[in-house]
Amino acid sequence: MNLFAAFDTRTGRVYARTAERKRQVEFIAFLEQLDREIPAAITTVHIVLDNIWTHKGHKVQAWLAEHPRFAFHHPPVHCSWMNQVEQWFGVLSRKRLGIDDFTDPADLAAKLTAYVAHWNLHAHPFNWTTTSATKVMAKCQLLPAA
Repeated sequence: MNLFAAFDTRTGRVYARTAERKRQVEFIAFLEQLDREIPAAITTVHIVLDNIWTHKGHKVQAWLAEHPRFAFHHPPVHCSWMNQVEQWFGVLSRKRLGIDDFTDPADLAAKLTAYVAHWNLHAHPFNWTTTSATKVMAKCQLLPAA
């Protein structure tokens, strides 16, 4: 089971979609969901993505060309922790995945979806302080370019 998720850094809301596979087709379905759920009044949607091929393939690039309000950003390979959805995945892992047994993939998908809904009832952003942002940038400057 795969979980595609996006974290709104302003509100802490999580957008999510489960899929049995992790291909461009499933990723594009998630992007279509984002396009429907994020109000049209928001004219630029910045999406920070890890560097897997699914996020960079020809089909995804064609989708991106047809949806100009979306802008993709790929941080350096060793800086995935800069992406705030990765922090949220850590919360998910500790609070949901570490405490449950799942009977099958459908059960896992249902529990992931329920957790996202629960999170969104009390959503909050991860506020980086000036000190934490400085630490993040210092670590990135130490890493070789990808």
